[in-house]
Amino acid sequence: MKNNHSCQAGPAAAEQSAVAHESCASGFTRMRSKLSFDRLVEMGAKMGLENPLFVCHDRAAKATTLVSGKEYLNFSTYDYLGINAHPEITEAVTKAASVFGTSAGASRLVGGERPPHRELEQAMADLYEVEDCIAYVSGHATNVSTLGFLFGPRDAIFHDGLAHNSLVQGSRLSGAARYSYAHNDCDALEEMLKTRRSEHKRAVIVTEGLFSMDGNIPDLPRIIELKKKYDCMLLVDEAHSLGVLGKTGRGVREYYGIKPTDVDMWMSTLSKAMCGCGGFIAGSRELVEFLKYGSPGFVFSVGMPPVIAAACSKALEIMLREPQRVHKLQQITRFFLEYAKSKGLDTGAAQGYAIVPVMVGDSMVAGFLSAALFKRGIYVMPVTFPAVKEGTARLRFFLSAAHQEEHIRKTLDAVAEELPKAQAIVEKYQREHQDEAQTDEKSCMK
Repeated sequence: MKNNHSCQAGPAAAEQSAVAHESCASGFTRMRSKLSFDRLVEMGAKMGLENPLFVCHDRAAKATTLVSGKEYLNFSTYDYLGINAHPEITEAVTKAASVFGTSAGASRLVGGERPPHRELEQAMADLYEVEDCIAYVSGHATNVSTLGFLFGPRDAIFHDGLAHNSLVQGSRLSGAARYSYAHNDCDALEEMLKTRRSEHKRAVIVTEGLFSMDGNIPDLPRIIELKKKYDCMLLVDEAHSLGVLGKTGRGVREYYGIKPTDVDMWMSTLSKAMCGCGGFIAGSRELVEFLKYGSPGFVFSVGMPPVIAAACSKALEIMLREPQRVHKLQQITRFFLEYAKSKGLDTGAAQGYAIVPVMVGDSMVAGFLSAALFKRGIYVMPVTFPAVKEGTARLRFFLSAAHQEEHIRKTLDAVAEELPKAQAIVEKYQREHQDEAQTDEKSCMK
């Protein structure tokens, strides 16, 4: 007899439906309770730490920012070149909005294509000296959709152990075998390629131009050698190196003097130095055409707003016209690195390009240190597990060409003063609540 699934199935069925719905909801609640960030916020609240996340800013975030009417030195912005809200960018956006509105209105494939998209893609292809470029509406989706679409179960993806979440998620989505090699260890990568490459039809090596958590640069010339030796493709994520590395901000390619076509896929976001949103893949015309007709994150997503494309094109124009901004960014980051070391602070593997962590180890110490600096008019966010490995929590400082040396001295003097105080607060709490703290830490790590 056929089962009756109609709404008229009677009280018993309705009751069963309600129970099932409640079970589903409670299951979500239980799942949410295991979110690591959520648990860290809960732990911090028990220790008297206010939630440092989701602070609302009253204006464009630059070298300084405004929160609840108070100005803060800001080290949590991607405005590396200090051009966010630049008058020329604002004017370009205004003109584009007056013609195209604020939305592409559809997938670019079926009706969302506009001249600013093509102009941006051509400019990026020219920048990388490759044949073509495809711009996605999201930087994260660029990596997820590109890797997920291009590779499959018969293939292999070899990625750096500290590769960005978007690269890892794209690798998982693809169904390809995924091999994670020790961070910036080309010998470990070669060993993996030597033992695993022959098992797979195609392979791609994935790395970043400048690592977002540590501020260090990969040995790209060696990786290119390995790519050629073991017949692999290569994707380089330049989210944090475009506008930062090289004499004119052209990224890790310019930094090393690399032949453009030695990298198959030049990827970058447009939300950092380019002052917009989205991402792109630059490479061969054949590759780009394949992505434009098949990559789900492009085909099935609304196109990038034309006003954003116009903003990014103008930001790129300013970067190339004013290389002194790149030089200033590099100079101020080196000053930050040197001054931090003079204060006895641990800056990890940072090489002095836009991103410098101050390592503190314990997640709660990072939280209390960030809160103490906020009270002193300095806004810098803690980075804790699961964004980084347990025991490697840090404050991550993003530098801008608009930062001044006095900003750096004031900030790092404050860090050196507040760090031991934050450590003392956490150590005292742990002594007084040892059993409870151990239980909470185990919950966070599940």
